[in-house]
Amino acid sequence: MRGAIGSLQFKSIHTKFALAFSLLILCTTVILSYSAYRLSTVAVTDASLTYTTQLIEQVNKNIQTYIGNMESISALSLSSADLKQYLSLRSPQTPEGVRLGQEISSYFSAIVASRNDIASIVLAASNGAVVSDRISPRLRPYAELVAQEWYAKASRSKGDIVISSSHVQRVFQDEYKWVVSISKQMPSPEPGAANGVLLVDLNFNIINDLCNQIQLGQRGYVFILDETGDLIYHPQQQLLYSGLKTEDIRALMQAKDSSFEAQLTDENKIYTVRTTSFGWKIVGVTYAGDLSGNKREMQLTSAIWGGIALLIAATISVLLSITLTRPIKQLEAHMKQVEKGNFDIRVEVEGVNEISKLSRTFNLMIGKIKELMNQTVQDQEVKRISELKALQAQIQPHFLYNTLDSIIWMAELGKVEDVVTMTSALSKLLRSSISKGEELIPIRVELAHIENYLTIQHIRYRNKFTYAIDVEEELLDCRILKIVLQPLVENAIYHGMKHLPETGHIQITGRKRDDVIVLTVSDNGVGMSEEQLRALKLKAHGASDGKGFGLHNVNHRIQLYFGEKYGLQFESELEEGTTITMIIPSLPGEG
Repeated sequence: MRGAIGSLQFKSIHTKFALAFSLLILCTTVILSYSAYRLSTVAVTDASLTYTTQLIEQVNKNIQTYIGNMESISALSLSSADLKQYLSLRSPQTPEGVRLGQEISSYFSAIVASRNDIASIVLAASNGAVVSDRISPRLRPYAELVAQEWYAKASRSKGDIVISSSHVQRVFQDEYKWVVSISKQMPSPEPGAANGVLLVDLNFNIINDLCNQIQLGQRGYVFILDETGDLIYHPQQQLLYSGLKTEDIRALMQAKDSSFEAQLTDENKIYTVRTTSFGWKIVGVTYAGDLSGNKREMQLTSAIWGGIALLIAATISVLLSITLTRPIKQLEAHMKQVEKGNFDIRVEVEGVNEISKLSRTFNLMIGKIKELMNQTVQDQEVKRISELKALQAQIQPHFLYNTLDSIIWMAELGKVEDVVTMTSALSKLLRSSISKGEELIPIRVELAHIENYLTIQHIRYRNKFTYAIDVEEELLDCRILKIVLQPLVENAIYHGMKHLPETGHIQITGRKRDDVIVLTVSDNGVGMSEEQLRALKLKAHGASDGKGFGLHNVNHRIQLYFGEKYGLQFESELEEGTTITMIIPSLPGEG
């Protein structure tokens, strides 16, 4: 079944052309579609990463701007003359200290009122004074305030600004706001005077709103780390603390400002990192699948356009293959006509392409074949006539020599009657062999010729054999080639009767079988062995050695004139005799 299908698919050159073109176009379409899809994906990914980087840069600038503003506010607060005078007092509980504390609180309150991103401003001095932006604050005890991290780090920083990570504010009682703190130690205005730490709390909601408004794809987000790797902001901070979500903090802390890909779960994340001047790391997270969010649409679009292109190209390839193969099919049809023997057909030639050249060559070839066939027919006819004439010329000297030889020795012996009989038979024999020069003669004429021949040989061999002729009356007027029975009788005499110790017998019969005539020459002579019979058949059906007139020439003449299915057949058995059968077509005589 598979072989039949393969044969059907590849039998015609049209199918091969169409298949080859289709495969070529299919490969090209697939490659181009895949390349277009890959290029589109890369372009979308690069554009998304560029956009993400720009957003993170903007967030970085905004964060630095906010922190910078807080630092400016801190510096502005510390530059207050009242604040410096307040810190120079030995005790803040004096009337002067109370007055200055109220003025400083009013100053802080005015600053906070002008900025909605500031949660609170608090000053904790080493002389035990605590001042905030609120008129009647419920502050935690002084000892608890100075023990908090913002105060301790500012004291150790020796005047440098300390920015904390996000945390819950624990300055005011019964108040727990999420803030980012900026603290700085204020130096003593004069030797021996108290110093203090100024705390400015940035409202955490500002950072939260700033980061939340950044859209990075469908699932992307922004989070912030401080210089130690602690989270300042993360939209899913509780999930991180519970272990339900992870971030590659170690890689982020080691990374420079760039984008890199990390696989923490089943899906890859792309981190885009930017570092602030004060050590925070602004991290944008995008998912690789989201960068090409229209991946499926691009695939579908590429497939649709690829299919359309393939369909159009396949149609063009089929039409092109039909156009290319049509003249070949026409040439094939003309060749089939030539196979049937029509050599007068010609192919109409159009154009100058290879098919046209092939058609011209085909026309020339058919013309040449027709010319050669006509020449061959003429040559065969000339050859047949020449062979028959040469055969006739060969037969006449052969019989004449044998007969004259016999007449001579009979005349020497004084056998006048035998000489007369043989001479009369020879005369009739020669007359029948050269009469009218015809090749086909009635069977009765051929039998008369054989009877004259047998008369001569019977006298010559001194009654060595007897003979009988039994041919159906209806066959006597049928046509037969001239002098074809004589070699068969001659073979029976020379090879069958000559070496037989007793008198032999030769039987000539003729019967009609269907549409053929069967003539047999049988003898009861010495016969032949299987090897001798095989040699005789090879000689009769093989090449002639050119020596004398024999069975080969008779068989060749019959087949040359009537066809390959006619000719001689041989049967023989040692010491039993030989039978030669001649089969010729039944050709009625001329009326």
